[in-house]
Amino acid sequence: MELNNFSYYWLDTWVLANVIQLATQDFCVRNLNRTNDPCGRQFDQMTQAARSVPANIAEGNSRHSTSKETEMKLTDVARASLSELANDYINWLMQREQIPWTVKSPEHQKVAFTALDRPAYSDDVLHSSCVHILTQKHKFDEWLSSKDSIKEANCLLVLCNRLIMMLGKQIGKQLENFRREGGFTEALTAERLAFRAEQSVLAGAPNCPKCGKIMVKRTASRGINSGKEFWSCSGYPKCNGTRKME
Repeated sequence: MELNNFSYYWLDTWVLANVIQLATQDFCVRNLNRTNDPCGRQFDQMTQAARSVPANIAEGNSRHSTSKETEMKLTDVARASLSELANDYINWLMQREQIPWTVKSPEHQKVAFTALDRPAYSDDVLHSSCVHILTQKHKFDEWLSSKDSIKEANCLLVLCNRLIMMLGKQIGKQLENFRREGGFTEALTAERLAFRAEQSVLAGAPNCPKCGKIMVKRTASRGINSGKEFWSCSGYPKCNGTRKME
């Protein structure tokens, strides 16, 4: 396995997303039936929303090196799917005249602050990551394996909200990286300008009359000189120095 392509295995958000997906599948199998979900639509919606979360985290992280913008968008899609799933658990509780745990309740506090272990994978990453996910899921067996849908829904609601906050922080870090490093388009532009500057040096290009940087050939795209070549500062748009082409 090429580890660089699977760096999301080490993300706590991806691990917790898998815990929520597995627990949601268990919840739907145990609690949805032909009486309360005759067409199976709620089963499909909840399991698909739960599946969308780790899938989009994984796909977004895999696009990190090529498109930070896409990475942020897919992470945000994961967060939106999670919000949809959380609303399903809220609805489940309220249909039964139950109110979600308050944030100060012992149950909420315990679920919200049960720490996840840091991944310590062996060379067999796929195998050990699955062991790790199941181990983290078992930390919440007190509620998820209780066969009490109210406890299950409350626990999963807390986990959904916990992960929503974690993904918000992850998107914030991605945005900061984008501001500092730029994205794929910016990287291509920088590479193209560097190549053009290198070629200009070899071609004996003049220096910019304003800032002294090497100039590059450009072609006017509009105006009376449209289609004609001219020298433009390689530092454009910070510097707009130009020279006529001899």
